[in-house]
Amino acid sequence: MVATGKARRWSVLPRLLAQAPPRLLIVVGIAIAVLGVLIVARPLTSLLLLGVYVGVSAIVSGVLELVSAHRSPDWWTRLFGIAWIALGLVVLIWIGASLNLLPSILAILLLLGGVDSLAEAVVRRRRGERVRASSRVLAAVWGGAQVGLGVLSLTWPDVTVLAVAVVFGVRTLLFGVVQLARGVTALARRPDRGGPASWIRRPHVTLLDAGRYALAVLLVVVTVAGGFLNVWLQDGAPVVDAFYDPPAVLPSGHGQLIRADDYVGTLPPGAAVKRILYTTTDAHGVPVAASGLVIIPDATPFAPMPIVLWNHGTTGVARGCAPSLRDASATRWAIPALDSAIAHGWIVVAPDYAGQGAPGVFPYLIGRGEAHSALDAVLAAQRLPHVWPSDEVVVWGHSQGGHAALWAAQTARTYSPGLRILGTAALAPAAEPQALARDLAAGYASVQLTVLTAWVLVPYSETYPDVRIVDYVSPGARAIVREMAQRCPTEPGVIVSVVAALGVAEDRPLYIGDLTAGALGRRLGENGARGAWSTPLLIAWGQRDQVIPSSQQVAFVKRLCKAGNSVQWIDYSTVGHQDILQPASPLLPKLVDWTAGLFAHRTPPRSQC
Repeated sequence: MVATGKARRWSVLPRLLAQAPPRLLIVVGIAIAVLGVLIVARPLTSLLLLGVYVGVSAIVSGVLELVSAHRSPDWWTRLFGIAWIALGLVVLIWIGASLNLLPSILAILLLLGGVDSLAEAVVRRRRGERVRASSRVLAAVWGGAQVGLGVLSLTWPDVTVLAVAVVFGVRTLLFGVVQLARGVTALARRPDRGGPASWIRRPHVTLLDAGRYALAVLLVVVTVAGGFLNVWLQDGAPVVDAFYDPPAVLPSGHGQLIRADDYVGTLPPGAAVKRILYTTTDAHGVPVAASGLVIIPDATPFAPMPIVLWNHGTTGVARGCAPSLRDASATRWAIPALDSAIAHGWIVVAPDYAGQGAPGVFPYLIGRGEAHSALDAVLAAQRLPHVWPSDEVVVWGHSQGGHAALWAAQTARTYSPGLRILGTAALAPAAEPQALARDLAAGYASVQLTVLTAWVLVPYSETYPDVRIVDYVSPGARAIVREMAQRCPTEPGVIVSVVAALGVAEDRPLYIGDLTAGALGRRLGENGARGAWSTPLLIAWGQRDQVIPSSQQVAFVKRLCKAGNSVQWIDYSTVGHQDILQPASPLLPKLVDWTAGLFAHRTPPRSQC
């Protein structure tokens, strides 16, 4: 009766596997092992295969959980079985749509599998089943490792595909190797081979125990290391405090000061620094909040203090990437010639732009959004108490900030007519986003370019309805690209993006199609800095610029001259992209002198056009 009861509780699949001929086990083992290697080595290319495999595996695991005799009949085993089957069906039925949900589904499957393995180890030990100690230890450790990896996968979605592919791939590989070993062992034990049935039994059992303990130790080390790494990465992420949370209803009008507070970072000598939250509008004119810094010289003014509007370069596109959140953003290492500006009695306004600090979409290389954030920062700074600002402004900017500076100077006449823009200095400006994208795409697909593309694509897709991420990102990789857009280059978490980019690059590019064509290409073209400026321009760059080719700057200056602008330009043969704004840059004395001349209303130098 017992034997009959057990037979009824076994499913067909275990009986077939148990009774499979050795040669079939060898063939199946090799095929499954190859599948495991493919999943590990080609996570994106084999994403559809991985989805099918995971869906089928989840369903089979659930069925076995419900009908296998070696399982406990407790309610929780049936609950796990139903959950496995449901998740497997979700993956299979909506496999196309679920490719981008697959990382989260896999992470949940890892958590379920981990809890199931832990419960199996505990129940087996409690019931005194004849299971070797090494098997129980490995089951418990493997369960804990799966739970740990599942938590990490949910915390860092951009590496979930890689991490989970490794876990499922390795498990598939090991399963295939086990089937292969079973087949080879069964062939060796056959009577017609002339050997005793127990020739490998004792060494095989001892070796298997040792392998299980070794694997358990390795899993413990990897899980603990992953936990420490997760804590370190999270602790290094910037924290956006409550100062940056705007009220539910914004004050009417742009450039309104919402609140101001003392900046808690390093202060420059001879000046006070305030951080401000103010109203502005995005690229479509929708009211939003933005933040920034205002650096006010300590000297008692005898006349209104002129304003230098500093537009920072690329710091990422996430909310936590705001310069005003960093400790050294009000120093001469972050703002060129800051000490000289303070000595001259100039107020320096340094906007974060909307979407950094305050919530919203960061207008990365989106001209009107950048310009509005910059100009409204000046208007808000003029509303600070105990400050005597002038309405005269000289605009500075570097890289992305050079693009913002050019757009701010060109937009000010209609957007903020109360400000008098006297001139614009653009240092290594990203003046033509479409041309820059074309040049970068034609070169080596580096990790830096991969992350930079995410920083452009995500804000553009959130700003323009016709720019769709699905048109430019490989299936299943959208989570990776979106998470890259949440990383700042100064936080340790950017390592996760680098690892994800490197891992995916070994398979195939994240991006598909021509990034400079279609809707994205058109929008990049629309955001080029073109046309005529009514005030003088100073353009400076280095021939050793690693980010923006000097040929682009030469072409930009030619276009400026052709449009009839008054342009001064300086080309340094030994200067790189960041070098041009550092304290030792040969440009800084000329920048300060050029700016001082504009504030003094001296006749500007003759155009070099």
